[in-house]
Amino acid sequence: MGSCCDNDCTLEQLQKQQRGTLLIVLAINAVMFFVVAYAAIYSSSSALLSDSLDNLGDALTYALSLYAVSKGAKTKARVALFKGSLILIAACFVAGQVVYRLFIPTLPIFDVMGGFSLLSLAANALCLFLLTRHRSDDLNMSSVWECSRNDIATNLSVFIAASLVWLTESGWPDIAVASCLVILLMRSAVGIIKTSWKQLT
Repeated sequence: MGSCCDNDCTLEQLQKQQRGTLLIVLAINAVMFFVVAYAAIYSSSSALLSDSLDNLGDALTYALSLYAVSKGAKTKARVALFKGSLILIAACFVAGQVVYRLFIPTLPIFDVMGGFSLLSLAANALCLFLLTRHRSDDLNMSSVWECSRNDIATNLSVFIAASLVWLTESGWPDIAVASCLVILLMRSAVGIIKTSWKQLT
């Protein structure tokens, strides 16, 4: 009996820790979505827009993950499948923006791009640090950690794009980086969808 109680208490404590971490990273990403989205529109940057949508996707992902913390493996797999679908939708939206910029080119404001990409990098680095200890807990937390890891690559890419826009005085680096981010998002989405689908079948 004591061992069973200990196991239940340990699981309950783990789920409590997961909820606490998810609440923090949810709040961070929700705030960053509005901040970075405004900066993306102001600076006319497709790469920064991709960054902001990534924050929105992550905020929704963390909210869903909160729901799935105490659920069974099947429910967690369904939530992970939905997360992958959200990432795929975000990738398609950014792809549409890239096509739009190809036909209607603009010169992004590089200093706004660079500054807000670094702000996002700091916020997402904190999220990744908080989530790392839960990386191997289950599929739910593993998919959350992967989303956060992708954010770091996104932020660094946007900063590089801002630097290249400044050096070349051209909007093409912004379009090129946004295109690469579309590929990264799609690969991540397909990976999560495949893993979760295997657990559902």
